Amino acid sequence: MEQVARIMQKGVEEGVFPGAVLLASKGGEIVFHQAYGYTDQTHRFPATTATIYDLASLTKPLATAACIMALVEQGRLSIKDRLGALHPGFGIPEKMGLTLEQLLSHTSGFPAYRPYYEVLSQCPFEARQTRLLELLNSEPLEYAPGKGCIYSDLGYMAISLMLEEFTGAPLDRLFSQLVAAPLGIDDLFFFPFNPDKKDASPVIALDSIAPTEDCPWRKKVILGQVHDDNAWTLGGAAGHAGLFGTAHGVWRLVNGIRSALAGKAGRFFASQNTMKVFLEKKRAPGTYVLGFDTPSPSESSSGKAFSPRTVGHLGFTGTSFWADLTEDAVVTLLSNRVHPTRNNGKIRIFRPKIHNAVMAAMGFFPE
Repeated sequence: MEQVARIMQKGVEEGVFPGAVLLASKGGEIVFHQAYGYTDQTHRFPATTATIYDLASLTKPLATAACIMALVEQGRLSIKDRLGALHPGFGIPEKMGLTLEQLLSHTSGFPAYRPYYEVLSQCPFEARQTRLLELLNSEPLEYAPGKGCIYSDLGYMAISLMLEEFTGAPLDRLFSQLVAAPLGIDDLFFFPFNPDKKDASPVIALDSIAPTEDCPWRKKVILGQVHDDNAWTLGGAAGHAGLFGTAHGVWRLVNGIRSALAGKAGRFFASQNTMKVFLEKKRAPGTYVLGFDTPSPSESSSGKAFSPRTVGHLGFTGTSFWADLTEDAVVTLLSNRVHPTRNNGKIRIFRPKIHNAVMAAMGFFPE
């Protein structure tokens, strides 16, 4: 792993990110877990393996999809269930027939993104979920459901509204009860808050969490609050973003999913059969399984050494994980590359380079 360490240190020196934590495992055993650089530019607190990062879109597979898995396992949901049947508020014909399968695999027809925070921030906090429902209902689909694939934050916002309506509990509580607790994970969590309050930041040690952007809209460096503006206006726990955690926490959850899928004994939130439904069939016309991405046919951020039977996801803040389900290899990279500005795209070139190096160090090479 000496070459891996050199590449990570060079990433700090070349400004790919202020700091980062890399964790790799093979056969369920951690073989590399190191931190590099600093959490921020001002205080220059050293990043450690316990540093908490804003996981951004890793929320989609690790929280939202995982909660759906747990509810499917319990027999309370099916991936064929329709949105309108689970949440009567989605009662217009265009939206009521969307299935969980389509929403989870980004084939629902919902657009990729809308700056809903501009509208939601003008509403009292207590009215924002209702207003979001109205916005999603009025949003035209960009293609017939199942006939295209657009990676969509909006589809996952719809899922989180459905989950709260269907279960009567917010996403952060569902995640804690259904997913984190069965695996004994205490370092993956949401920071729910009321953004109408003057000081909505959690009480945490400044050196324990990596800040994200110096945000021109919120007019401050974001620390202990979700970076995504839509998730922020919704109180920090949304279906598309809001999860925070350590590299070890991400690994514990991903490795738990990998172990359950392999049929190993343990206390998991879903069985092997349920995991197979979510992870082993790509949903045409896209490259997604349910909740998770798979490596692109060319120029994948995962590099060239992961097998075709690999799942993972990227987060906008500079986070990612990839799990090779054939080779039992997991690589988790957490960083705050958006600090102090999101206009830093160096991680696009860095990700495949570090993944190739890690996989080579573990004995896996491109075919």
